[in-house]
Amino acid sequence: MTGPQLTGLAARYGLTATQVAQLEQILRTLEADKHAPTAVRSAPQALDIHLADSLVALELDRVATSATIADIGAGAGFPGLPLAVALPDARVALVESQRRKCDFLAGIAATTGVENTTVVCSRAEDWREGVEGNDTVVARALAPQPVVLEYAAPLLRLGGSLVDWRGRRDADEEAAALRAAETLGLELVEIRRVEPFEGATDRHLHVFSKASATPERFPRRAGMARKRPLGG
Repeated sequence: MTGPQLTGLAARYGLTATQVAQLEQILRTLEADKHAPTAVRSAPQALDIHLADSLVALELDRVATSATIADIGAGAGFPGLPLAVALPDARVALVESQRRKCDFLAGIAATTGVENTTVVCSRAEDWREGVEGNDTVVARALAPQPVVLEYAAPLLRLGGSLVDWRGRRDADEEAAALRAAETLGLELVEIRRVEPFEGATDRHLHVFSKASATPERFPRRAGMARKRPLGG
């Protein structure tokens, strides 16, 4: 059922037969595990909603050439796990604060044979080992954008990039995000409309670059970014 669609993804992103087999295993694992931490588990739906939506970031050169990637709020592993499959020379940290989800991530990475991932069971604000250690931070369906910016900025090296998956554009939130970005040393590079699968609408990748050092007061202690978001 998903064969032709996976073949299409392979052609679009230059994936090998081994990589396609790993993506197929991700789909099988989601379908088989009724406790998987996602509402989208059927293979045809997950192929579009999870795999294709994750891999579309490969259209950004800054993602495709990253050596170190951190997926914050990794949840069931998207976008980080498919990106790890597609970029075997990159190191991908799956950062997730909930133990149940961390256990799922470790299991699915092992089952899939994706050896270039590390599960970091921590809140993004508390992951001190990751500070200034990543070429790219990715986030999908995580939090309001000013909050995502505050989570991501300390984790990026100078010149690194945040890629934030968003749906329909919101002018007020984007304005608040620009104000937060200025405080954090980030600059908006582009907002790219993408079509990860046929019929996808209102999908955008918001790309920020770390232009200057993030002030030492960041990250604030856990929970403060949501409680008192920047840019308001």
